[in-house]
Amino acid sequence: MSKQIEKRENGAHVPAKNQQWARKTYTPNVDILETKDEVQVIADMPGVSNDSIDLHFENGELYLHGSVPERQPRDQQYLLREYATGDFYRVFRITEEIDAEKISAEYKDGVLCLHLPKVEAVKPRKIAVRTA
Repeated sequence: MSKQIEKRENGAHVPAKNQQWARKTYTPNVDILETKDEVQVIADMPGVSNDSIDLHFENGELYLHGSVPERQPRDQQYLLREYATGDFYRVFRITEEIDAEKISAEYKDGVLCLHLPKVEAVKPRKIAVRTA
């Protein structure tokens, strides 16, 4: 895994400050990709509405949270119910090599894509060689 972002290994689903969850929580599956300019985190969060996504960066940690609303059938009775609702929650530790002020995100079709740009000092650069 990239040295700019680390997965928290404690396995606990700890709510962010001032949040209480009485519902089941899920850890979204993610892919982490690195280019010369940024690190991308792609998270599966199916069923989450755009307005229920909460992303925040605090004390070197990036928090991902999203809620899937409870589905209540109208005048219907379930014959089988396997789809569970709840909250998605994940935390990543971000190093100083990421420019936290420029983190951006987009959400489409149940997939959250985070863009974590690298600070200029850690980006690879070409060094020109002059002839003497």
